[in-house]
Amino acid sequence: MKRVLLAYSGGLDTSFLVAWLSRKEGFDVTAVTVDCGGLSADEQVEIRERALALGATEFSVIDGRADLYTGVLRWLVAGNVKRGDVYPLSVGAERGLQAQRVAQLATEEGFDALAHGCTAAGNDQVRFEAALAVVAPGLEVLAPVRDLGLSREEQIAWLNEQGLPVPPAGGRYSINAGLWGLTIGGGEMLDTALPLPEEAWVWTKNGGGEAHLSITYSNGQPVALDGEPLDAVPLIEALNRRGGALGVGRGYHLGDTVLGIKGRIGFEAPAAELLIAAHRELEKLVLTEEQRFWKDHLGEVYGRRLHQGLFHDPFMRDVEAFLASSQSAVEGVVHLQLANGHATVTGVESSHSMLAASDAAYGERAAAGSDPRAAAFLGRILAEPARLARVAGERAAGGAPPVEVTS
Repeated sequence: MKRVLLAYSGGLDTSFLVAWLSRKEGFDVTAVTVDCGGLSADEQVEIRERALALGATEFSVIDGRADLYTGVLRWLVAGNVKRGDVYPLSVGAERGLQAQRVAQLATEEGFDALAHGCTAAGNDQVRFEAALAVVAPGLEVLAPVRDLGLSREEQIAWLNEQGLPVPPAGGRYSINAGLWGLTIGGGEMLDTALPLPEEAWVWTKNGGGEAHLSITYSNGQPVALDGEPLDAVPLIEALNRRGGALGVGRGYHLGDTVLGIKGRIGFEAPAAELLIAAHRELEKLVLTEEQRFWKDHLGEVYGRRLHQGLFHDPFMRDVEAFLASSQSAVEGVVHLQLANGHATVTGVESSHSMLAASDAAYGERAAAGSDPRAAAFLGRILAEPARLARVAGERAAGGAPPVEVTS
């Protein structure tokens, strides 16, 4: 009997696949979930029971949270990465790592094939296939949901016909949750004019209130929350809980998919929103303008490549090296106010403050020893190309006499 390792999330597509591969195809299916932060202990028990009830012979969980942070999320913070200036790549951040960990298990334990539940209409199929092409090029990959072109309604109907359990959400929405956020697809998200109903939200549902918190950074990485030292994973989880309860991090993203079509999702990313906002303000205090300009430019490129499923491209390691170099002075404490679903940075302090390094006061006092005429000369120098362009244009139009050249 063919042994197949299924990358299993517990949602509709992978739940359908457990039953389809085991009952329809006759394969020996082992389901494995790479937990990137979206599962509670109770949810792990629930999806395990569902996988076995659907026909899996075994089920296991791989804890990928720490690897996700050290391998991906720290660079998304360093690059202040938000796709379309809105979306913090909640799902795209995970897929390359998940594919890699599942492929490693499949290879180590001698499975005949690896299966995933990606559809033909989304980015994840590209991300999985791109990662597997690099880390496990000889492994057979099965993707029945994509290859058969099955809709969510058809999968639900088939499971009902077989008398098998359907995931609790009933398949109306496609929900993915992890350390870096939760995404909601389907339903109203298929119409660009419609919002999600309040009951569709998960982490921010009915959120509200006000709170203050502080985040401490060292080498560009969060190391403490409200003065309490924490490793990155529990710190992110705490921010997701606290921020989500106050409605922070909720949004919609309408963007370009890898397939060239447009796509729209709702997302909840409290920790990502707070960490990136705080990190960006801290960088404004401790980095030069050129450092920030080029770092953020490369951060956008990094996010775009990650979104496309190219996490394993060597170019990404080059960008990470640049980002790491830029973060040595990014340390200090950032204070935030959370109110009515919004986060505002109210204060920043750092021993590397470039503002404190000068005795000048913006709008009030020039730096000691500076020449008061320097600004006038600087303004004229900076404006010289524009002045010459204006003169050249007037000459070309015949509106100005030729420039006299004296020997």
